[in-house]
Amino acid sequence: MLSNFLVGIREGLEAALIVGILIAYIVKVGNRKHLAAVWAGVAAALAVSFATGGFLAFTSAELSERGEQLFAGTTSLLAVGLVTWMVFWMKSAARGLREELHGKVSTALTTGPITLALAAFFAVVREGLETSVFAYANFRTATSNSAPALGLTIGLVSAVALGWLIYRRAITINLSKFFTITGVALVVIAAGVLAYGVHEFQELGWFPGEGAYAWNITAWMAPDSIAATFLQGTLGFRTKFTWVELLVWGAFLALILPIYLRKSGKGAAKPAVAVAK
Repeated sequence: MLSNFLVGIREGLEAALIVGILIAYIVKVGNRKHLAAVWAGVAAALAVSFATGGFLAFTSAELSERGEQLFAGTTSLLAVGLVTWMVFWMKSAARGLREELHGKVSTALTTGPITLALAAFFAVVREGLETSVFAYANFRTATSNSAPALGLTIGLVSAVALGWLIYRRAITINLSKFFTITGVALVVIAAGVLAYGVHEFQELGWFPGEGAYAWNITAWMAPDSIAATFLQGTLGFRTKFTWVELLVWGAFLALILPIYLRKSGKGAAKPAVAVAK
């Protein structure tokens, strides 16, 4: 639940801020009649994102056992790649995000509502597709579907509420710190998803060490217990963890976290000004 909540609020807030930037600029230049095009693009992006999540769920359900293992392992690796790229992209692009989107909207306003709708669509669909793939991978690692679904829903709703409050200037938060903290949390979660993908490939016989456990505590901690679910949702640890999984998990964190936390020479990004009107 916690991992999908973080995915929902992180990705959802990014999308909400992007929509807020687009709307604020259109209102500022006095072209409110084009707001419908923005919302049409946003709606299309959401439809594609939900369809992607449904496709992933349907496809995995129709596969054989080995096919499902291959599909789960592959989508886990894809999800790790997407979320890692996303947290680094947001860190580097946040500083100039408003200016970049303003330029795109300015150009779109001169060419018509279809171009504006496409600009909104492509700005939002990236976040939606990343959310669909990574949330699906998290669902695969969970022992039940209800808690992850609830966490994702709460995260998305919270993100929309925060985005609206920021747009209305009802609240002010340090988005730079928010995205840094949630970025670290998502990198840790991604390490657990990566370990799960390795586990699937071990079951396929593609990776060695399937029966060589670093720990196996299922005798005194049930995989669906609250403690096990918490550890799995936050750190990616399961009650049975092979040495290969542990090595991959630790290597990923040792490589990615120092690079992500390294300060930029140009100073920290400040996305908090992104929706200023």
